[in-house]
Amino acid sequence: MERSVAIEDYVRAIYQLQQQEKPVATTALARRMSVAPASATGMLKRLHGLRLVTHEPYAGVVLTSAGEQMALEVIRHHRLIETYLAQALGVSWDQVHDEAHRLEHHISEALEDRMAEVLGHPHRDPHGAMIPPKDGPFDPPVYRLLTQFGSGARLIIREVMDEDAERLRALGRLGLRPDVVVTVLLAEPEAASITLGIDGLAGVSLVVERSLAAALWVDDLG
Repeated sequence: MERSVAIEDYVRAIYQLQQQEKPVATTALARRMSVAPASATGMLKRLHGLRLVTHEPYAGVVLTSAGEQMALEVIRHHRLIETYLAQALGVSWDQVHDEAHRLEHHISEALEDRMAEVLGHPHRDPHGAMIPPKDGPFDPPVYRLLTQFGSGARLIIREVMDEDAERLRALGRLGLRPDVVVTVLLAEPEAASITLGIDGLAGVSLVVERSLAAALWVDDLG
């Protein structure tokens, strides 16, 4: 089957958008890929011809089983590389995403297997995202954004969006990483910031810009 960096990037983007809305609108895909809608439409026709998606004009796009398999392979490569860079080479969590994006399309299956073995077959990457298994089904967990919760909520951070290095550096300085438990002390709907308490740091409160808090996927601890 024909493969290229562009094809792999598109099927991954469709897979990720499908977690929020299915079928995926062409306009949403174009925004995700930072291209004009006409460019996205042209690529969708190509993907349809390769039987990686089903695409109906004005109805949206859905990955086929072959398209989903390709997307999960790319995501697995990306997250394994991020984890290897962080754990084996000591690369900071704000730098691994861009490096992994450059490498994910080019590693062999043998190298993928070796990295997984060296790392002890990890289940999550440095940002908390689940790493798809090499074989078998993958049912990613569904989290909510921290910004969806009001005052009094007690939450555990599960995953941090990894695309923005500057935002990751800011969150790292605040100590807002996967598996950290926080309490929303104050969250007004129209306010530019949210005040959080962190478990284990009694009497300490953090005023977090809403744009930073919007990068945190969480579970409600009740």
